[in-house]
Amino acid sequence: MPDEDRKRAVHQALVDRVLHGDGRASAELRARAFRNEGLAPPLDALIGKVADSPAQVTEADLAAAKASGCTEDQLFELVVCAAVGRSSRMYEAGLAALAEATAEEGPDHAP
Repeated sequence: MPDEDRKRAVHQALVDRVLHGDGRASAELRARAFRNEGLAPPLDALIGKVADSPAQVTEADLAAAKASGCTEDQLFELVVCAAVGRSSRMYEAGLAALAEATAEEGPDHAP
């Protein structure tokens, strides 16, 4: 298996594991955190920060999400799903940009 195919397979295995593996948070809630959509407040604020500006996550964000009924284990899983979701979107965008750039070069383009 070529290296690029192996990397994609490992990436997909990671995504499958965080979304469908055993966990304390429901698969539906993990999928919403992965996509960063469809979450109720205050969980939406925490997951949004994890996905878009993780350095801005505060103890207050975590405390609010915990106060809404999530356990620490569930919050951990949802934060991981949000981070993996964001990195997956960036990875896919990078692959698409690379494919577009190499397609524009054409077969006669020298490396």
